[in-house]
Amino acid sequence: VSNLLNMTRLEAGAFQLILEPCDIQDLVGIALAPYTERRYPLALKVSIADELPLVQVDVSLMAQVLVNLLDNAAKYSPEGTTLEIQARPHTDGVLLSVADRGSGIPPEHLDRIFDKFFRSKQQDTSGTGLGLSISKGIVEAHGGRIWAENRPGGGTLIQILLPYPNGKRGQA
Repeated sequence: VSNLLNMTRLEAGAFQLILEPCDIQDLVGIALAPYTERRYPLALKVSIADELPLVQVDVSLMAQVLVNLLDNAAKYSPEGTTLEIQARPHTDGVLLSVADRGSGIPPEHLDRIFDKFFRSKQQDTSGTGLGLSISKGIVEAHGGRIWAENRPGGGTLIQILLPYPNGKRGQA
C-alpha cells in the first residue's frame, strides 16, 4: 500500500522534496543501517571516493532508493556473493552504483525494469514490481538519472547520477 501511495504521489507531482546538502558517505551509511540489521547472507563492499562534493537531496527519499536497490540486489544474488556500493565523481555530478553478482537482467528487459509492475520472469521472488519504478521517480525528481546494465562476468549494475548543486562541481 505504501508503494502504491508513493507511486501515485510521484505521478501526480505531489512528492514534496526536502532538499538539504548531504555528504554521500552519510547517505550510504543511512541506507546501510537496515541492510546490516537484516543480516543478509551476502558480503558488502563499499567504496566511496575521497572529497566528493555535497549533493542536494531529500535524504530520507534518496536513502530509500539505495535501500530498494540493495534489497533487489540481495534478492537476486546467490549466497556467498558480494554486493558493491560505489560513489565517485562524474563530470555531471556524483555517480552512485549498486552492483551484484546475480544472474543479471535479460537484455530485452534492461529498459523495462523501471516500469511500474514490471518483473523479470527469470526467478520466482516476492515483490510488487514497484520498487525500481519508485526509485526512478525519486531520482528523476532530484534532477538525476538512473539506469541498469549487466556486468561483465555476471550480475547487475544499477547506476544513479545525482547532479551537482546548481550544476557546478564542488559547490553545495
